[in-house]
Amino acid sequence: MPRDASGKIDPEELLRAYTLGYFPMARSRNDDAALWVLPDFRGILPLDRARAPRRLIRTLKRGGFDVCVDTAFGEVIAACARTSKGREDTWINHAIEEVYHELHLMGVAHSVECRRGGRLVGGLYGVAIGAIFCGESMFSLERDASKIAMLHLIARLKTGGFRLLDTQFHTEHLGQFGVIECQDTDYQRMLEEFIPMKADFNAAPRQLSIETVLQSITQTS
Repeated sequence: MPRDASGKIDPEELLRAYTLGYFPMARSRNDDAALWVLPDFRGILPLDRARAPRRLIRTLKRGGFDVCVDTAFGEVIAACARTSKGREDTWINHAIEEVYHELHLMGVAHSVECRRGGRLVGGLYGVAIGAIFCGESMFSLERDASKIAMLHLIARLKTGGFRLLDTQFHTEHLGQFGVIECQDTDYQRMLEEFIPMKADFNAAPRQLSIETVLQSITQTS
């Protein structure tokens, strides 16, 4: 892959990049170009190892959030790209925002939206390719909103036959869900194994019950 994607990013080129392990990131929100990134160490979640902290499970059981998919993709990616206090810049530039909109229209980029009282308070988005879901970014305007969206994503992926959630990088925040770090050489083998497999993001209904999400998180293979 080229080191820089200048200006508009072709959606087919982006999908090819995913099959090789690359993803785009801009140096700043106002930068016209995006870098093609291939980390030496990757954050991944084998879905049969997914878990959640007890406190978060209690939050899930209490309810209060309405979670759905693909009803507000543009709002989710815009929220992920938005700057805020303590985060004066972002790696999602306008070219990245535009190409993921195109992938969403193609049916391969998806969003999970978390609402309270009808207001969008958290969510995430990413790309489904084969039996891998490549998570891109998440946001939260209320405590645990993005984490609840993550739990719903995991349940949906397991229902649809996905094998792996690619988180790009490993963080302490993601580690609580079972995300681990692997070398790029290992990730490349996973790409070869899982991309040819079939999985369906829409196998589950747009809204999952709390019971379905709980069962998915507490069930191990």
